[in-house]
Amino acid sequence: MSEGEELKYKLEIPGEDPRDSSRDFTGKATATYSNGEIYEGEFKDGLRDGHGKYTYINGDVYEGDWIVNDRQGIGKIEYKGKGTYYGDWVKGKRHGEGLFTYPNKDIYSGKWEDGEKKGIGTFIFYDTGMKMYGTWKEGKFVEGKWIYPNGTYFEGKYDNNKPKGIGKWNFKNGNTVKGEYSQMVKVNTDKNDPTKADEEILIWKTVA
Repeated sequence: MSEGEELKYKLEIPGEDPRDSSRDFTGKATATYSNGEIYEGEFKDGLRDGHGKYTYINGDVYEGDWIVNDRQGIGKIEYKGKGTYYGDWVKGKRHGEGLFTYPNKDIYSGKWEDGEKKGIGTFIFYDTGMKMYGTWKEGKFVEGKWIYPNGTYFEGKYDNNKPKGIGKWNFKNGNTVKGEYSQMVKVNTDKNDPTKADEEILIWKTVA
């Protein structure tokens, strides 16, 4: 159920008969909505307010702070099959500092705004140990360092999470190489094989 939308529900309060409304209720209770979603937690003046757990019909589960029916404050949500987020919430969206763990164990830790990665953050690839540290915008890495486990890193700008434009390689031994990345799309010309996708190729050119 989206924030701000209310459905018919049954309110169960410990030691009392079930109600069909939380009007003016303050305290702990369990609300079972007509679509099957469930909220277990605190209410204030009839609204979800305080600490509570919400189980969504799609299998997502949020547990944390609520203010006036919105997820707001600190909370954790488990997205069914998509990963887990723990951190700040504002008006029902991931906003502030937060940690997202993906099903493949990749991790993003950093700033969020309006539900997307935005600001300074670090993405860690579990399988390779590589890291992307720097500035994110609209959920994508746009500027910073791509760090290898051996300490070598590329520093520059990125487009669609891949290097693009002027940048610099910094090697573990202290050597540096400046250059420029360009992105080229190799179009699949085999129209008889739709399984073959267009291929994006990175081209590096060293500059003085």
